[in-house]
Amino acid sequence: MGSKVLIVDDEALLVKGLKYSLEQDGYEIDAAYDGNEALDKINNNEYDLIVLDLMLPGIDGLEVCQKVRETSQVPIIMLTAKGEDMNKILGLEYGADDYLTKPFNILELKARIKAILRRSNQKETKIGEQVIQVEDFTINTLGRKVSVGGKEINLTAKEFDLLLLLATNPGKVFTREELLEIIWGYEYFGDLRTVDVHIRRLREKIESNSSQAEYILTKWGVGYYFRSKPE
Repeated sequence: MGSKVLIVDDEALLVKGLKYSLEQDGYEIDAAYDGNEALDKINNNEYDLIVLDLMLPGIDGLEVCQKVRETSQVPIIMLTAKGEDMNKILGLEYGADDYLTKPFNILELKARIKAILRRSNQKETKIGEQVIQVEDFTINTLGRKVSVGGKEINLTAKEFDLLLLLATNPGKVFTREELLEIIWGYEYFGDLRTVDVHIRRLREKIESNSSQAEYILTKWGVGYYFRSKPE
């Protein structure tokens, strides 16, 4: 049986089409048609990925996403029928890993699902690299956990991947385009500010003062980097 995906959308025909198409690729598909039903299924089942519509009856997609993030880091792709940037960015602020604006191409959704699941399932296997110590950070690559000064930090999948990449390449500047390609695992057609949102959220979690970052720094006009170890 393939990866188990939950589709949450109140458009029955859309859900039916996505379910049929994804099942042809070997995915096990479950469906929910409103926010309450989605939360009930998420609380009682294990999913590898959730495709979550923003506009839902009752509890909307953003609140569902927020509640899921209180207990789980399961990858979430947010769907939105609205074209405004704020809706897309807000979805990421609540913990979504990616978003697609309706109407979308099913092949693009499949590509994003495949890329996210591939990265989510990757495991570090090299002996001695299961736990990485970088300055005050302890990064457990197998358990995908991070602590700063002994305090565990709750990161989403994308935040963890970003921190791991930057922290293990101190001083190396990555452009936003490079981060999208490496972390998201495909040629990303969305807004480059997706990276900015994830970086800002990551800073808020690991920096003592996110407005004066000490670890994840900005190379203006270029991209982001993790500070080099002091001499």
